[in-house]
This record gives sequence, C-alpha cells and structure tokens, in this order.
Amino acid sequence: MQHIMFKDKYPVWSIELKKEKIAQKSVGEIIEYFKVKIEAHPIGVFITVFDHYAHTISLKEHNIAPEIKDLKNIIFCFGKEIPKAIVGAVRPRSISVCELEDSFAISSMDAPNEVMNELMQNWAKELIS
Repeated sequence: MQHIMFKDKYPVWSIELKKEKIAQKSVGEIIEYFKVKIEAHPIGVFITVFDHYAHTISLKEHNIAPEIKDLKNIIFCFGKEIPKAIVGAVRPRSISVCELEDSFAISSMDAPNEVMNELMQNWAKELIS
C-alpha cells in the first residue's frame, strides 16, 4: 500500500495487485467485489459505477496512457452524520480500479474518517488470494 500526495495536495492511497495474485480477472469483477463489501456494511450505500475509461476515450480530444486498459470508479457513501455543511464536499467516496497490462491499480483519496479509510484499504488488500 502506498500513500502519496497527488499533485502535492490530494492525499491518495493506492495498491497495485498482480493479476495472478487475485481471483478477479477484470475491472468489472473487482468493482462487483467492492459493491458486495459496500452493500454488506451497516452504513454503506452503493451509488453507481462511473466508466472513466469509456467517458475519456469518447471525447474528441483525450489522452490515455497506453498502459491503461480500463478504468472504472465505484461511487458510494458511508455518511452517517452531517455535522457541518462542508462535509458534502468530501462525500461521496470513490474507489478507482484501473487495469494495466499485468496488474490492477486500486486507489482512493483519503476519507476524512480514519476508520472508513482503513476499512477501504483493507478491502483492497483482501483481494490478494
């Protein structure tokens, strides 16, 4: 698991999993894995899947790194409280699943709730067979 500051301001965790080390064989199968985890969580709610790759490639002007084969985001929320109006700026959550040649890169921006952040990271680590 890596933790980086993307563009020097966005705290992001990521993990790259070799395809031969996990049971899932596609971005869709990994997204479905996360959907099951989210729906089983007592305060988790699945919202949608955004096909980032299909959207980007459909644009007249686009740029996709050649090593990227597919990329989808699963969008969901763990929000059980709204203590201030600004909390809406950090919700909902998203986990990105990107297919590369021989691996899958899974990443997410840090959640403001450390328990939920750790939970999402553990879900990603549990993909390893």
